[in-house]
Amino acid sequence: MSALVEVRDLVKTFGSGNTETHVLKGLNLTLGEGEMAALLGPSGSGKSTLLTILGTLMRPTSGSHQMLGVDLMTASDRALTDFRNRHIGFVFQFHNLLPDFTALENVLFPTAIREGRETAAARSRGRELLVRMGLASRVEYAVGNLSGGQKQRVAVARALMNGPELVLADEPTGNLDRVSAMQVLDLMAEINRDEGTTFLISTHDEKIAERCYRQVVVGDGLVTG
Repeated sequence: MSALVEVRDLVKTFGSGNTETHVLKGLNLTLGEGEMAALLGPSGSGKSTLLTILGTLMRPTSGSHQMLGVDLMTASDRALTDFRNRHIGFVFQFHNLLPDFTALENVLFPTAIREGRETAAARSRGRELLVRMGLASRVEYAVGNLSGGQKQRVAVARALMNGPELVLADEPTGNLDRVSAMQVLDLMAEINRDEGTTFLISTHDEKIAERCYRQVVVGDGLVTG
């Protein structure tokens, strides 16, 4: 299995002087192409900071960060934005959908930003993703009218819209009932299996972690397991 993401000696420090806080303390992690991994650890362990850095939304203080062979430590802000839009998808605990927009419009959003407009090809792919998510009858529904589980499936479709190699999911089932949570996880596992998309799923749910092929445990700013 080839490496998709590699971080070495990753350090992230917030503040300075008496308020300086070391969150990541020389963390090392490799994610292979096509992996489906759970990210585990107690609150304050550095999981969220790691996810934010892997998603290129925050720069580390020091260390190395590569994805697809690209050195992301030295990339400009504009280059990071472009790289993120093309290669990384996000699913959050709070789905962060636009409530007055339809399911399809929400899914199209990442591509519309990249291309500067909606295209027929993008609309076709967006519909296909929503059908795959079991939402064929909800494509044109305003997401404010969808259930929590349906909204999260829209969020998964949005994360996949640009065909990313990596999807980072931060407690994606945290606000769902057990049945809806398993449905969302099943969909992510299906995409992982069929398309080879790499998933890193931060969770406190042991049942979710058990369904992943690998568990990455973070403690006190380091990978401990």
